[in-house]
Amino acid sequence: MKPKIDKSVLDGRAFAGNMGDRIIAADGDVGVARPFIGENGKTYVTINGEAVQAYNTEATLRLDAWKAIDTAIIKIAKERLKLVAELNSRGLTFRVPNGMGTTILQSETVGDINDAVVSMDGLRTAAGDRPIFDSGILPLPLTHYDFHFSARQILSSRNSGSPIDTTMAELAARQVAEKLEKAAIGIDSYAYGSGTVYGLINYPSVLTQTLTTPTGLNGTTTVTEILEMRTSSQGANHFGPWMIFSSPNWDQFLDNDFSTAKGDGTLRERILKIGGITGIQTLDFMTDYDLVMVQMTSNVIRMVNGLDMTTIQWDTNGGMQKNFKVMTIQVPQLRKDQDDQTGIVYGSV
Repeated sequence: MKPKIDKSVLDGRAFAGNMGDRIIAADGDVGVARPFIGENGKTYVTINGEAVQAYNTEATLRLDAWKAIDTAIIKIAKERLKLVAELNSRGLTFRVPNGMGTTILQSETVGDINDAVVSMDGLRTAAGDRPIFDSGILPLPLTHYDFHFSARQILSSRNSGSPIDTTMAELAARQVAEKLEKAAIGIDSYAYGSGTVYGLINYPSVLTQTLTTPTGLNGTTTVTEILEMRTSSQGANHFGPWMIFSSPNWDQFLDNDFSTAKGDGTLRERILKIGGITGIQTLDFMTDYDLVMVQMTSNVIRMVNGLDMTTIQWDTNGGMQKNFKVMTIQVPQLRKDQDDQTGIVYGSV
């Protein structure tokens, strides 16, 4: 990308001062905390997707160094975010504009209304009632991890012509991605004010199912119990489609023969023949012999995204240390109706 000067984007302001001041001055656009050196040797930042010259702000990294860091972070995030990636790939997301300036999301559950009217002439008056709404609060915390380079490390990389070492960026991204995944599973939770971030296994409204400890001989039992989980979801007025998320302990049984009968295939193949089940995904951080059946619709679960995973930079120690923070605002939102019903069934031994 060849930088271009667009003073109108800056609105007459020169972004200077510390990282926090620049972000505030840019109305929460973190691009101002990612200064880079352009081909002409001048400093630029990105505002509203536009590369603009930043006055009174000195950059340390060239654009290719930022690209190397971003590439490393995205690569690691894809490796660790299995549940989050599944939700994103299905479009089960909600974008919060200006996520840096928004600390909570107010959400609503909705009650049902009366049935439609059937008549021959359409003259019967329908009830015309309005749904009842109940509001709730979802915190939107930052998930982040820091790393740093010394000025000498950056200078050495520049003089040698070798790309900057992204090992620390990868480690930081791994920590952030794993924290996001654990939050979505429900291993971790976060409370702020009157709201709490829940995941699949710690959501208070989740339906439950007792499972039998798997062995190489009880594939039929497992299928029966998964059918019971589907029935529980249907009983709560959630009719699919469903995904099954499993702990790694299930892999040896899911990929083993379903039965001793020839041609029955694996247990995984047998489960995928159940109507409404669209896939089975192993989640690395799920433990024991847990299985979770989830209706993959936005009224049951979605990821609220206020800031894609990104990296910002600031200086300390007179500029001799270049600090970086990998951060994101991504929060799982599990949802229920006013009858406290949801399409999530948590099975455990």
